[in-house]
Amino acid sequence: MNTAISPDTLPPRGHNAKRMSIIDAAGEVFCREGFAGANIDLIAVEAGVSRQTVYNHHGDKEKLFMAVVRDLTERSNAGVFATLGTFPDHPQELEAELVAFAERLNRNCICNREGKFLRKLIQAESARYPELFADWREQGPGKTWSALAARFARLAFAGLLQMDDPDLAARQFLALVNADLQLTFMLGGTPTPEEVKAASTNGVRTFLRAFGRPCAGGDAAKGASPEPATRPGPAIRTV
Repeated sequence: MNTAISPDTLPPRGHNAKRMSIIDAAGEVFCREGFAGANIDLIAVEAGVSRQTVYNHHGDKEKLFMAVVRDLTERSNAGVFATLGTFPDHPQELEAELVAFAERLNRNCICNREGKFLRKLIQAESARYPELFADWREQGPGKTWSALAARFARLAFAGLLQMDDPDLAARQFLALVNADLQLTFMLGGTPTPEEVKAASTNGVRTFLRAFGRPCAGGDAAKGASPEPATRPGPAIRTV
């Protein structure tokens, strides 16, 4: 006798809880299977709901995909702005505190679930949905750049950095501190803590050579070291 329980006969969940369960399951399926390989039946099974429930909440697959990207962007922004709240506004050791901040950004916002899923979806589907990902660029990275630029402008005003364009400095900071992690990401791996630390250190030191205020000893900023950090190892842990 078949004793399988139909998903929608399980104990009831609230409307919002059920909607978020569908979004979470859809994110997993779209990232694993791609848009073309994903289907509503598979998403419904992973969400623990019926096929009709998915349609009732989100409409068709395309609308669900758009909802997933927007949800991931909102969650990613929440993590980014929580981390931006730890920016060293009054640093005693500029390099060390910027490195620690860069590590938190990489760990909390680049290497986390939302960062991983967004990278996969952007790489695979941005040509299919240019307007959707243009909106992501404005609502995600665009907001991050502006918020980080304001913090760098304050450090420049305090005499700790020198820059003509804080927006450019913010974009280059973000690019530099995860540059050494990109190959691992491209190959589907997850950087180790040691790789994250090395990438953050190398990125900050390069940033300070460009935007740091020269000291009497010739270093770009107090506490700056002329030697690069150890390069991240070639080992890749796949996920």
